Amino acid sequence: MHQVAHSLPIALALIEAGGPVQPVLAATTPALAAEIRRLGALMGHDRLEIVSLGVDSALGRGLERALGALVPARKLLVYRDHLDFFRGLEALVVSERTSLILKTRYGLSLPIILADHGAGDRAIGFNAVTARFDHVLAAGPKIRDRLIADAGVAPERISITGYPKFDLFPPRAARLPMQANGRPTILYNPHVSPHLSSWYAQGRQVLDWFLRQDRYNVIFAPHVMLFHRRIAISIDRLRIDRPGRIDPALLAAPHIHADLGSTASTDMTYVEAADLYLGDVSSQVYEFLRTPRPCLFLDVHRTDWQGDPDYAHWQAGDVIARAADLPAALDVAWARHADRYAAVQRDLFGRTFSITGEPAGRRAARVLTSLVLDH
Repeated sequence: MHQVAHSLPIALALIEAGGPVQPVLAATTPALAAEIRRLGALMGHDRLEIVSLGVDSALGRGLERALGALVPARKLLVYRDHLDFFRGLEALVVSERTSLILKTRYGLSLPIILADHGAGDRAIGFNAVTARFDHVLAAGPKIRDRLIADAGVAPERISITGYPKFDLFPPRAARLPMQANGRPTILYNPHVSPHLSSWYAQGRQVLDWFLRQDRYNVIFAPHVMLFHRRIAISIDRLRIDRPGRIDPALLAAPHIHADLGSTASTDMTYVEAADLYLGDVSSQVYEFLRTPRPCLFLDVHRTDWQGDPDYAHWQAGDVIARAADLPAALDVAWARHADRYAAVQRDLFGRTFSITGEPAGRRAARVLTSLVLDH
């Protein structure tokens, strides 16, 4: 669900252009189809036609039931069951890398174009797999430069088109009911990957402290996949962990808003509402930086991060190693922001996103039209 907003604005721009290249919208679950319709309606498209790509074979449905709680079995099975659908396309635009199985496993010559989800710094976004795409739509110069240097993508196969998600959600002062108390609001946004996230080692200590204190409102909105399965698996560096359960007392606290995976976790509601960002490696911090505000990062892995491009976003605020450091670190974060970090944040945002007077979806639609007609 968190990937839809990164590509849908491109499809809507193609529809609005009414040119020779028209999109086919395909969804693999009813929930994804509902999210496409919800976001489409926000942009004035109330009647979008969506092709449903389910798991059609009996064997596939059995495998999905057996493995779906642990691995993204459905996503893999859909390709095999719908090869004829994919063969009928002129190009496939995706926001993830699993679709490359159509080339590597099934041998399709279909051009596949990446409109990646997020614009963060994690190494997995710039690995050699990305070079297998026929073209990449990059959010800004940081993405382009690292794709060339780290992933080996040829420069002519990259187009900077901006961040389509910003087309869907313009700046706004989103506020939650609890914020009527006037307290500053902190967003705690841990990532899902066990080898990078702060959640598994110290996330509960963070929430326990927030539960006991009375100075701040807290939005606990982790990566939308953190509690999606009983077991979390890092695919870029094999590690397995369990996210566990959330204390009911925390869910009932009037100064804490916990969201473990609704659409509000993916549509920038919380990054717009918060006054301070607390996280680890999520690319959502760059969405938060659209309006510079204090940031704080929790590095429970004692990372040697200075000068590492995979952690460039940690330049946006102080980095602490323990939940016990939070009370003092929060005081410092407010005090240091204007003089030490605001200018750095503006620079990080400017290198990450290309913002022009033309919406990113339209910029990407023009590139796609050219690529398809020239193919």
